[in-house]
Amino acid sequence: MPEGDTVFQTAARLRHALVGETLTRTDFRVPRFATLDLSGRAVDEVLSRGKHLLVRIGDVTVHSHLRMEGRWSVFAPGERWNRPAHLARAVLETPRSVAVGFELGVLEVVPRTAEAEVVGHLGPDLLGPDWDAAEAVQRIRSAPDVPIAVALLDQRNLAGLGNVYVNELCFLRGIRPQRAVVEVPGVEAVVDLGRRLLVANRDRAARVTTGVDQRGRRLWVYGRAGEPCRRCGTRIERGDLGRTELEERVTFWCPSCQR
Repeated sequence: MPEGDTVFQTAARLRHALVGETLTRTDFRVPRFATLDLSGRAVDEVLSRGKHLLVRIGDVTVHSHLRMEGRWSVFAPGERWNRPAHLARAVLETPRSVAVGFELGVLEVVPRTAEAEVVGHLGPDLLGPDWDAAEAVQRIRSAPDVPIAVALLDQRNLAGLGNVYVNELCFLRGIRPQRAVVEVPGVEAVVDLGRRLLVANRDRAARVTTGVDQRGRRLWVYGRAGEPCRRCGTRIERGDLGRTELEERVTFWCPSCQR
C-alpha cells in the first residue's frame, strides 16, 4: 500500500519523465476538471509531501493522493497501458512520455499559490528537506492520551508513515500500538527510527524492516496475525485501532515482545 516511501519513488519517476518538458495533451477524468487543458505549458517541478504528490505546471499545481489503490505510471507515447483505461483519472503527455494516474484517491488542480490549502496541514515530512524531528515529537506529545499508533499515523504530526510502518515501528521499539503517548518512553527514539526506516526503503522495490529482503521475510508483524513472532515464537495478534470507528486501522503486535 502507498506510504511515504512509495510516494517519494513515484515523485522521482514523474520528475524524470516530466520536468522540463512541455505538455502536448492533458486529460483530467474527474468532473470538476474535465474541461481543463494544460497543453502548451511546461512542467516545472514534481515533489512529494508525505503521502501527497504535487506536479507544478506554470501557475497551477496538480495535487494527487494515492490513498489505497492509486498509482502513477509512465509510458512511452503509443505504448499500451498496463491497467484498464477506465481506471485512469489523469493523463499528462509530453513528446517523450505519458504519465497516467490510475485510481487516484484525490485529484485536483489548484493555483500554485494555494498549495498550503491542500498540504499545509501536514506535519514535518519524514523524507522532505523540511524534516524537523523536534517539531514532530512536540506535535505527537500534544495529545498525550492518544494511542501511539494513532499518533504516528496522524499526518498532522509527521507526514509519511502509513499503517505498515507504524505497526513495524511499534514492534521494533517494543511498544504495543494501543499504549498512550504519555506512557511511551523515548518518543524521540520512535520518531528517529521511523525516519530511518523510510530513508532505508525510499529506493527499494520492496519494503523491508527485518533486514532480510526475501519474500515472506521482509516484515516483523504486519499482516502476520496468528503466525509465530520472528523473535520469540509467540503468535502475532490482530486488532483495530483509531480515534473513531471510521478511522480504525488494522494493527498487529507480539504480546510478548511488545509491552
